[in-house]
Amino acid sequence: MNKHSGSNFDEFLESEGILEEVSAKAHKRLIALQLADIMRENRITKTCLAERLQTSRSQLDRILDPNNTSITLDVLERVAHAVGRKLRIEFA
Repeated sequence: MNKHSGSNFDEFLESEGILEEVSAKAHKRLIALQLADIMRENRITKTCLAERLQTSRSQLDRILDPNNTSITLDVLERVAHAVGRKLRIEFA
């Protein structure tokens, strides 16, 4: 087994100065995918979710956009509540 497995890529990204950016985009993509799964499971349309959040479809599309990492904890909390879930954030 490679003793460097799991660390080289992070070290590469850090040396390129993009580790934080790539990590933020990966986390946002995960959140967007999880939310899409929850919406599909509960048959919640974008229009319905936008109404629950008292916002526009275009604003919801920005929330769901995996490349838009400028989403606040307040917005995440509101989205979680709107789909009947709780938001859990943890450090690893």
